[in-house]
Amino acid sequence: MRRFAALFAELDASTATTAKVEALKRYFAIADPADAAWAVYFLAGGKPRQVVPTSVLRALACARAGIDDWLFEECYQAVGDLAETIARVLPPAARRGDVGLAVWIEERLLPLRDETPETQAVRISQYWDELDAGERFLLTKLIGGGFRVGVSRLLVQRALAEWTGLDAKVIAQRMMGSTDKTARPDATSFARLVSHEAEPGRDGGQPYPFFLAHPVDAAISDFDAVLGPPSDWLVEWKYDGIRAQVVWRAGQVWIWSRGEELVTERFPEVVALAQRWPDGTVLDGEILVWPSGSDRPAPFNQLQQRIGRKNLTKKILADVPVTFMAYDLLEQGGVDLREQPQHLRRATLEALAVDAPSLRLSPLLHGTWPELAALRTQSRGRGVEGFMLKHRHAKYGSGRRKQLDAASGSTVLAWWKWKVEPLSADAVLIYAQAGHGRRASVYTDYTFAVWNRPPRDAAEAQAVVEAIAARQPAQPDGLQLVAFAKAYGGLSDEEFKAVDRVIRQTTLEKFGPVRSVRPTMVFELGFEGLGRSTRHKSGIAVRFPRMLRIRHDKSLHEADTLATLEALMPPGEPADEHDGQEHHDKP
Repeated sequence: MRRFAALFAELDASTATTAKVEALKRYFAIADPADAAWAVYFLAGGKPRQVVPTSVLRALACARAGIDDWLFEECYQAVGDLAETIARVLPPAARRGDVGLAVWIEERLLPLRDETPETQAVRISQYWDELDAGERFLLTKLIGGGFRVGVSRLLVQRALAEWTGLDAKVIAQRMMGSTDKTARPDATSFARLVSHEAEPGRDGGQPYPFFLAHPVDAAISDFDAVLGPPSDWLVEWKYDGIRAQVVWRAGQVWIWSRGEELVTERFPEVVALAQRWPDGTVLDGEILVWPSGSDRPAPFNQLQQRIGRKNLTKKILADVPVTFMAYDLLEQGGVDLREQPQHLRRATLEALAVDAPSLRLSPLLHGTWPELAALRTQSRGRGVEGFMLKHRHAKYGSGRRKQLDAASGSTVLAWWKWKVEPLSADAVLIYAQAGHGRRASVYTDYTFAVWNRPPRDAAEAQAVVEAIAARQPAQPDGLQLVAFAKAYGGLSDEEFKAVDRVIRQTTLEKFGPVRSVRPTMVFELGFEGLGRSTRHKSGIAVRFPRMLRIRHDKSLHEADTLATLEALMPPGEPADEHDGQEHHDKP
């Protein structure tokens, strides 16, 4: 634990990529293999279930520090991070231990899940007494399931590649699936990861690293200069589902999400499709809800009804049928095809579809850039997000890495996503909460509202503001602001500071960390989509909301209404019991 805590502190304090890589290499050179295995798991994004509720940790910290909960809350609001607050308020350690990371996780933390709160408190109190402040901070992060550090999975792969002398692509391939919730890192798995053998104990269900696309940020008039002619590209619709890899080997099917979660049991329809393909086939594509007889996929909001469900009833299978839209062939007959150019992989995929009629392929589109731009405007009506652009000669890479174009010798981005512009609405700021980390002292997390109907004029809107300031309840049949979305991204640091000043000047009430503010500011919010929801007062769930800009040019009465949002929904959108702001994996 001591070595991993020192590594965590070094990574957290550095902003230089090379410095982080060197720190990782030094750690791997001295760490016990079992400890290194768990370190790779956490650094690459592995997140085991929460071991102990945060309420137990908080109460125990107050008791050990001899402080009241209100004082802990004040400290927490100042610091902005629960683990750091706990580490700062605890008294000095009574002794120092030097137990390795693997022992901490396997013999101390994971068994806590099955203990009573009383036993958990005793054990954690004992553990805190062995650690300094930095180690306590890290331990609390691991206990609470909130471990994060400023390194990417690619950076971990790069460090391992440089330390071992292996190709980074080999490391990336071997790490696939290593952060699934069922993974159990150990010395053997780490030895396999860094082995110089060609295929050290490869798992038959192991997927390939996903290749990711970069967003197009050029104007259509610059496409020829930036991308070249459309004939150099395979253009496909960008579907709005769950990015997945379907592996069919040795008579068994595995389905992996882009987040490297094994989701096979959630999609039996896709398993049935894959069992009709030749053995040794691996396809990359998108899981979609596609009703029988429809010419387009259903909105993502319906797919959310399948996400996270452990019990797939006959009704849910009938009401929300899923299919797999294939758009790349990575393996055929057990042979890795990723080094072949895109157009050859596509031709092989089309040939496979002839022999497997149940296989649904993403169609190719053709035209000049202006013609494609015009077709792109139909995206939402077709139930898609825009286009995917894939260079004819692109290999199937890993992550968002650049590739070397053999023809020109220059470095190119081989996959692009050319999405439609986000939907947007103008909304009123009504609640605020401080951020975390470096933004712990600034109010950055906002709740927004729209009008339940258009105000007659500025005076009627102002009357509602005055009633809110006077703590008067909203009139059921009258004009009111209805909360519908939360957002915390999209503004610059300077803009956040400016909004923070307004929030502090217009605060009406405090509810723990949340402030109710007098409505004074209008923001333009962007989002990927809207769905009906029975869980929200507004009846609307918002996908990926973010702030596009502060509308200094708009008065409160000019903000949008629930009717405006309703008009942006797909026709016939059903109510969804799940939260529409939930994230999913995309190219």
